[in-house]
Amino acid sequence: MKYTKLTLIAIAVAGMLTACGSKDSSNEQAASPQQITPVVRVETVSAQDIDITTTYTSNIEPNATNNIVSQSAGRISNIYVEVGAKVSKGQLLAQMDDVNLAKSRLQYVNDSIELGRITELYKIGGVSQADYDLAVMSLNIQKKTYANLLENTKLRSPISGVVTARNYDKGDMYAMTQPIFVVEQIIPVKMLINVSESQFTEVHTGMEFDVTVDAYPNEVFKGKVNLIYPTINANTHTFPVEVIVDNKDQKLRPGMFARVTANFGTNHHVVVPDVSVVKQVGSGEHFIYVLQADNTVKYQLVEVGKRLGDKYEIISGLNEGDRVVTEGQARLKNGIEVKVKE
Repeated sequence: MKYTKLTLIAIAVAGMLTACGSKDSSNEQAASPQQITPVVRVETVSAQDIDITTTYTSNIEPNATNNIVSQSAGRISNIYVEVGAKVSKGQLLAQMDDVNLAKSRLQYVNDSIELGRITELYKIGGVSQADYDLAVMSLNIQKKTYANLLENTKLRSPISGVVTARNYDKGDMYAMTQPIFVVEQIIPVKMLINVSESQFTEVHTGMEFDVTVDAYPNEVFKGKVNLIYPTINANTHTFPVEVIVDNKDQKLRPGMFARVTANFGTNHHVVVPDVSVVKQVGSGEHFIYVLQADNTVKYQLVEVGKRLGDKYEIISGLNEGDRVVTEGQARLKNGIEVKVKE
């Protein structure tokens, strides 16, 4: 049989392709080794009592605030305290011009003398009952007028506290536009927090809360529920609760930012190492690989509670005694068989 040159070339190329195909097939078989079983570490989880706590934020407020003013405009004769001064109830803070007070006192003395004279005449029938009653009424009115002027001339603090503002100086004309002093009671102090309506039946007067402030990061102050508002806010579904701290050392001051922590009892929940929790990308769901009896792993959806240092509280999805994967999750998938590293 005779072959042309072109035919011989075609036969040679076909042979080469066949040889290459056989070589690639053998290489592919060599590159497909037997699947390797993932190696993992596991830990047996247990349940423990976990405090049910909620932390609220608030600002510290004085227990009471008093604006010290005079009932009428006038010149300020003397200022006796400065901002920051600690004052006692009844302490003299400022003295207003006392001309009107002196006049009222003189009138009060004269009316007292006049009533004494009329009383003697009344006893012997020298004046009528009407004249006697008029003299008594006149003295009572003048007594109240004098007492009112005395209160508004010698300005005293109605509470024990701290002077937090002074808006006038000695010799100024008081114009009744703003208080002369502001006195705040800081023993005790109070905070107003908004508690969820789901805990409405759990809060009661006298209940103790922990209070912390940034100024004293390592100190916990004890607060108590002083007042519970009786209605629920329809928009936020919360109700206001007033918490007070006795503040005898006066460390807490109005305006401080405070964190108020309430303890509503305990739950008995499973606790797992934080490294065992896998967060589903793109969602808020959390999963844990749980080792089964046949050495396979189950991709278990769990509800995560609070963080406890290097552990998480698990509200649901796990049982006490479950063995969870703590190392080697990257190569796992649901139902795969694993080897446990001791």
